[in-house]
Amino acid sequence: MTTDLYSPISIKNMTLKNRIVMPPMCMYSARDQDGYTTDWHVSHYATRAIGGTGLIIIEMTNIEPDGRISNNCLGLWEDGQIEGIAKIVEACHAAGAKVAIQIAHAGRKATDAATPVSSSPIAFDSNSKTPHELTTSEIDVLINKYAEAAKRAVKAGVDAIELHGAHGYLIHQFQSPLTNKRSDKYGENLGLFGERVISAVKNSIPAEMPLFLRTSAIEFHPEGYGLEHSLNLAADYLTAGIDVFHVSAGGESQNGPSATIGSDAGYQLGLAQAFKNKFNVPIIAVGNLSDAALSNSVITNNQADMVAVGRGLLRNPYWSLNTAAELHKQTDVPKQYSPAFPDIKN
Repeated sequence: MTTDLYSPISIKNMTLKNRIVMPPMCMYSARDQDGYTTDWHVSHYATRAIGGTGLIIIEMTNIEPDGRISNNCLGLWEDGQIEGIAKIVEACHAAGAKVAIQIAHAGRKATDAATPVSSSPIAFDSNSKTPHELTTSEIDVLINKYAEAAKRAVKAGVDAIELHGAHGYLIHQFQSPLTNKRSDKYGENLGLFGERVISAVKNSIPAEMPLFLRTSAIEFHPEGYGLEHSLNLAADYLTAGIDVFHVSAGGESQNGPSATIGSDAGYQLGLAQAFKNKFNVPIIAVGNLSDAALSNSVITNNQADMVAVGRGLLRNPYWSLNTAAELHKQTDVPKQYSPAFPDIKN
């Protein structure tokens, strides 16, 4: 039988009903700027689960208040925040989806922090604050905060953890030669910070819980790193404990996709394919994949194991059901919505 977008996939102790992933997308809607969820978050995520998405990844959720992109972002730095995440997980589980959560620190891109922190004191751009260069003892504290946030996520009932190592946030800042100018061990080995975070989190979650890493495979910058660098980093991250790579790109500077790369449908598929060819672990592809036929072909052509659909799911929470109808695939339809999908067989 051909494996396609609606085939199940098992990753350690987590089985997804299909290969459709809602990637983490910041909603900037935390309660009273304190990092807590609201009822809106529950509705937002549960609707996509009802709409047939196999895996929901809760947006970038931060390990400390000054680790947020903005003061409107979610956090898991204190136990009181567990309950709100648990409500999201419960609602999504009730609709048949699995749930991961992205744990992160924005580093120098923490725009509302009085003094952001980073691997080196290099501002993101001319309008950004110059970050404080983390000392080795401060790095140890932050690594422990990643682990503690992961423990809280486990208490909230998530099925998997994702670490944000892409898009110019703190792990990426350490692994990029553009932003890491250190002369200590973290400068000599650009992957060391990421490896230590991965190891600490891995040791803080159940052995059979999958650990994802979202990574920027290339930087879209003339002096930034390329695919070979990211593949070498990924090999070390795999040894440290990563089970799934969520392959994206860019984010370390204001430079976006270049004129030669573009941002057409599937423009990052080659990056996912490179990770797929190199590593024997599940790969999530990203990058303007909301076209039904294209997203299905990613799986049938073995370019990746899962497809992340971001803006498509923001526009239409029932993207997964509509795509199944368009492709004439069999999938579960909520009985309440079955009259709207007469061509889909449960």
